[in-house]
Amino acid sequence: MAKQDKQFVNNIADINTDFAQWYTDVILKTDMVDYGPVKGTMVIKPYGYAIWENIQHYLDTEFKKLGVQNAYFPMFIPESYLKKEAEHVEGFAPEVAVVTYAGGEELNEKLIIRPTSETIICAMYSKWIKSYRDLPVVMNQWCNVVRWEKTTRPFLRTSEFLWQEGHTVQASMEDAVRDTQTMLNVYKNCLRNLMAIPTLTGKKTENEKFAGAVETYGMEAVMKDGKCLQAGTSHNLGQNFAKASDIRFLNKDGVLEYGYSTSWGVSTRLIGALVMVHGDERGLRMPPNIAPIQVALIPIASKVDGVLEKCENIKEELSNAGIRVKFDNSNNTPGWKFNEYEMKGVPLRLEVGPRDIENGVATAVRRDTHEKIQLNLNNLAVEVDDLLKEIQSNMLKQAEDNLNSSIVETEDFNELVNEVNNKKVALAYHCGDSNCEREIKEKTTITARVIHSYDENHKCIYCGKKSKYRLYFGKQY
Repeated sequence: MAKQDKQFVNNIADINTDFAQWYTDVILKTDMVDYGPVKGTMVIKPYGYAIWENIQHYLDTEFKKLGVQNAYFPMFIPESYLKKEAEHVEGFAPEVAVVTYAGGEELNEKLIIRPTSETIICAMYSKWIKSYRDLPVVMNQWCNVVRWEKTTRPFLRTSEFLWQEGHTVQASMEDAVRDTQTMLNVYKNCLRNLMAIPTLTGKKTENEKFAGAVETYGMEAVMKDGKCLQAGTSHNLGQNFAKASDIRFLNKDGVLEYGYSTSWGVSTRLIGALVMVHGDERGLRMPPNIAPIQVALIPIASKVDGVLEKCENIKEELSNAGIRVKFDNSNNTPGWKFNEYEMKGVPLRLEVGPRDIENGVATAVRRDTHEKIQLNLNNLAVEVDDLLKEIQSNMLKQAEDNLNSSIVETEDFNELVNEVNNKKVALAYHCGDSNCEREIKEKTTITARVIHSYDENHKCIYCGKKSKYRLYFGKQY
């Protein structure tokens, strides 16, 4: 086996001492993304976009099993639409981008470039929904949104990003609650099954819920630096947006009533979560289920007769078995290739040279453990598939171990602050008072992530009043 060149790897910042720079180095050096010409924007390159396509495929399949239909709504929203729901416009006002001039003249009404689409979608739903027979309406759109962020970082927080946003209207609050929780579980399973990322899920506090929602459920992933990343949200909007947009229907008794709506979404920030949950000192580590390239096939001593031909046969066999394989027969050295695909996080590397062919084997190297294994060429597709499943399972276990070790139960406020500042997520009792929660955030930059459970038998960790629930507290991206 050729010797691995470490020069490429050494160009990455130390993951343990400069996590932020490590993240930037990895996403740029692996050709996932580049900075756009407008501050805060990003160009998602093919390798990064392939990850998003795999997320899209998984979610789109699951959505359609639940009867969700895809549609598309305009990105320009009349300013008056946004102002219909007062809490909503207040929540998004600092982030909106506004068009005032178009077609060579000043516009009579300003246009908002969508930060989210509740208002315009509800306006259309109000035209389409007249009777209980029109319900439920369950639509989703894959699109971009614009939120003019002051501090940006590719994938995690950008002025423009890609996402999906689902919007439903139901005839009852019970059905809306069911929709909200069902979609949260779809997201939870996507991260777990596709991306090998376990999450903390639960209801958001009043301070942290979506602007205009009755309830928001969140999904938090914990990064290797101990910070939380809101990976997805599902909102029960009750009748708030229905009343603002006049979504009414005749029920079975012939009585006119307002509908109950929900909205739910995940975005390209999931790619950032993938990097920060699984990455290591050598770069990316991709769980096989989401990896754009599952196997990197590297010929050794490629000028020897029969090596390239054998690799072509192996590529065809693996591809026919549904395995995403990249056969790299470029003029780069094997050592360069080893570094390249290790940095890109390809789950499995296969090395095939004259001696391997003579012995009827291929040398496999796992990205998750760096273990080297001899695989039988006569049963290669089956053995590779089994190994990829094992890697997926192991990476989920590693992520679960990291999540569990990150959570610390705290009973004293100073202990909570110390633990969170020491890259932990603190579990603590809280009174549920918004002012108390806000004071904690203002003093420490520590925020409530999601509610763990309801419990009135203890005291609030901050103010000492009777507890309402247990909360996960942490620093956030």
